[in-house]
Amino acid sequence: MELQLALDLVNIPEAKEVVAEVAEFIDIVEIGTPVVINEGLHAVKAIKEAFPHLRVLADLKIMDAGGYEVMKASEAGADIITVLGVSDDSTIKGAVAEALKQGKQVMVDMINVKDIEGRAREIDAFGVDYICVHSGYDHQAEGKNSFEELAAIKRVVKQAKTAVAGGIKMETLPEVIQANPDLVIVGGGITSQADKKATAAQMNELVKQA
Repeated sequence: MELQLALDLVNIPEAKEVVAEVAEFIDIVEIGTPVVINEGLHAVKAIKEAFPHLRVLADLKIMDAGGYEVMKASEAGADIITVLGVSDDSTIKGAVAEALKQGKQVMVDMINVKDIEGRAREIDAFGVDYICVHSGYDHQAEGKNSFEELAAIKRVVKQAKTAVAGGIKMETLPEVIQANPDLVIVGGGITSQADKKATAAQMNELVKQA
């Protein structure tokens, strides 16, 4: 099981500062959608250059032009690129084909997919690397979490690794780990803490024990 740090509400210098603090305890650093919108793919490039030993995920949430957008993210140094599960099959397949060409990986974000189990089964057959269940900001405000959805995709996914994101904190981490995802994605659960390093170390310890 691996741990991914999601960076959403930072600029490039702030992102570097946060990652420097916790780098030894994370496997993947995510340049979140708000950062990509505010800073562009320069943010991906900057973090990859500063922390070459870490894998960098570009959370582009691709909805169209899968091949082209994966190519651009790859050029910026992204190791993993996200595509939306609600996008057209051809978009996901195009993203996978380009990622294979570039030696990169594709994560499908299942946010707002209605038939989680059915769609996960279809997407798994496209050769994606990760399928992620995700309670977004708006879902969290309504009190939703991803644990049931994680159980649903675990039942049907045969090839892809599974990931879970959305509002995961130290208190909920044991429950997440019990559901046995391959990748746990934490944002504010680390970045909003006064002692980010200690929190990341503790979370890493729990994740690695699983």
